[in-house]
Amino acid sequence: MIQLPKHKQLVLFDGVCNLCDASVQYIIKHDKNNAFLFTALQSEVGQQIIKEFNIDTNKIDSIILYSNEHGISYKSTAALKIASKLGFPRNLLSVFLIIPTIIRNWVYDYIAKNRYKWYGKKEECMIPTPDLKSKFL
Repeated sequence: MIQLPKHKQLVLFDGVCNLCDASVQYIIKHDKNNAFLFTALQSEVGQQIIKEFNIDTNKIDSIILYSNEHGISYKSTAALKIASKLGFPRNLLSVFLIIPTIIRNWVYDYIAKNRYKWYGKKEECMIPTPDLKSKFL
């Protein structure tokens, strides 16, 4: 089991997706409380969590949020829980958690399915700069 530092949450993302990479950069920029750590789904830690929680990567292949206290969240729930920690006005997006998950995930899945076509794909996962290395597992 992955043990994160107290009060930290781990964002697992598709390391070759340009949209996902831009989203991680956005989260880092607005994470004023230093609440998040990051790892690519393709990384050793990412693969360990996928295996530990028996996650079907054919159904969930974009964003996953993991915390010691709350376990796993994915898709729209993960995105909205992340937004809730990013301060005003981004935290207001968490109001969408009242929308049934099936509806939120339909929208999320549509974007996720088209993310490579719309935003492109990298040949390999991003390598964090020395400044950001402490935020990645």
